[in-house]
Amino acid sequence: MSFVSTPSSGFGCISGGSIKMPAEKILVIQTAFLGDAILTLPMIQKLKEFEPNSTVDVVTIPSTAEIFHASPFVNNVIIFDKKGKQKSVLSLVRFIKELRRYQYTKIFCPHRSLRSAFIVFFSGVKATYGYSTSGFKKAYKVLIPYRTDEHEVQRNFDLIGFTYDNQNWRVLPEVTISSQNIEKIEKFLNTNHVANPFAAIAPGSVWNTKIYPKEYYVEIIRYLILNSFSVILIGGNADVNLCREIAAEFDRDIINAAGKFTVVESITLLKKAEILISNDSAPAHMGMCANIPVLTLYCSTVPNFGFFPYSDKSSYLSYDDLDCKPCGIHGLKKCPIETFDCGYKLFPNRVIEKIKDLVYDKNLKS
Repeated sequence: MSFVSTPSSGFGCISGGSIKMPAEKILVIQTAFLGDAILTLPMIQKLKEFEPNSTVDVVTIPSTAEIFHASPFVNNVIIFDKKGKQKSVLSLVRFIKELRRYQYTKIFCPHRSLRSAFIVFFSGVKATYGYSTSGFKKAYKVLIPYRTDEHEVQRNFDLIGFTYDNQNWRVLPEVTISSQNIEKIEKFLNTNHVANPFAAIAPGSVWNTKIYPKEYYVEIIRYLILNSFSVILIGGNADVNLCREIAAEFDRDIINAAGKFTVVESITLLKKAEILISNDSAPAHMGMCANIPVLTLYCSTVPNFGFFPYSDKSSYLSYDDLDCKPCGIHGLKKCPIETFDCGYKLFPNRVIEKIKDLVYDKNLKS
């Protein structure tokens, strides 16, 4: 099977031989959150598969640049500091002017924001691809339907014209793990005497209504420790206090690693875990990079938004028998009706039963 570019939808699939095409200079614009950035990697991997001699560059924000630098399929990472030094209209114009110097032949923009569309519109590139729900549709020569009934990975494949079936869309994001990353994580595990199988738990989120109740996490951790698991809490700097509060409930077998590692270092750590239990947030997608069992717990959001863990060894749980759910696309700072039933009615016993299914350990106690 080989692939050839088409004027209608980016790239199309052909069979029975290959057609050699001129090398493309492709730009991908993804300036959204870390989770969205990670879910862009499979699309980039396919672009490189279609056109191995092409250049694939990525425009991204400072906080997600690391994940694209770690992709072996990305040639160059271009930082767009949209909330910092490039926030003003004048700096945006300067950025676009500089971008035009690279003379890209194609732009794929999975990010649907107005600002990203402006970059595309003034880029001077003739072959530009975006979603039908983008903020400024006129920016794109080709508009691809944004299907809300698909996973984000599938939607990104739609953008580049990759034809998939029920299984071959499940392409896991690949990142390069350096020897320094491995050495740092091994030193961390040895220093903290993590000899037993360990479970990673990511209890935090930017959005409060995405955070599974702290006391429920404590109950789940007690179960894991009872079954000879060590537990490592992970997250960013904003999650340190929450992880510290959870860790304070235990005197052994739990380690607070929040704020200690970069994104790629965290993925390196996750590769050694038996399972990751996470809210609907970026760590769940990092677990896809690590290719381990991931259990995502949905509170105010729902799996149908298209961001669930999609490997065969992973799963998710969500209490959906609520008229108020979902209350927002990204979650909110607080529950609008002040009950937080979406979290409290997803009881820990359901989570524990699902953990037993995913770990496949006959020694786990009932």
